[in-house]
Amino acid sequence: MYRYGYYGIDPTYILVLIGAILCVAASAMVKSTYSKYARVRSMSGMTGAQVATEILRRNGITDVAVVHVPGDLTDHYDPRNHTVNLSDSTYGSTSVAAIGVATHECGHVLQHYKGYIPIKIRTALVPAANIGSKLGLPIIFLGLIIGMTPLARIGIWVFALAVAFQIVTLPVEFDASHRALVMLGDYGFLANDEVALSRKVLTAAALTYVASAASSILQLLRLILVVNGGSRNRR
Repeated sequence: MYRYGYYGIDPTYILVLIGAILCVAASAMVKSTYSKYARVRSMSGMTGAQVATEILRRNGITDVAVVHVPGDLTDHYDPRNHTVNLSDSTYGSTSVAAIGVATHECGHVLQHYKGYIPIKIRTALVPAANIGSKLGLPIIFLGLIIGMTPLARIGIWVFALAVAFQIVTLPVEFDASHRALVMLGDYGFLANDEVALSRKVLTAAALTYVASAASSILQLLRLILVVNGGSRNRR
């Protein structure tokens, strides 16, 4: 039977707690920042959808559609059906926040069309990451329950695939935001002072990916400690 720490209390849960706090704080920050700058109307008066459409046109991309999806901050680019999906808070909004988010998603489009290596790696990792997120923990827990440390360690490697996906996502998101800020200035969608406001929104959004990656790494570290600790306790 696995036991760790004193009085059956697992001290490694502190790692999970730290990860959860980071994610909650990052989520609160992006919502607060977006809400603040969603109330600042851009001088251009263009909506998120109009900006996204114009970016695609200027880059000669004709096979990607800009579509409206429900929800707030559910914006994403789907390379499977070639769509830039803009949420309720972005699609028809003329705010500097909405324009920044729409341009960020177009940054992902340009990554795919220009062969950006990290996004190719992330795309290739999607199947493995899905397996890792669904099967990693069950395999680890099964190995611990039946006392098979090798099985638990296999679970760790499987879970690590999901962590790797989170890590590779970071440069992809940072690069998309960088492309967005360049386009916002070069294409004249926002004035210089407005670009600075949009940067704050994109920076806050990027922190959610940093927090998510950090949380995953801390969870992986905890699992390694748990499995190794359980192995030592059975010796």
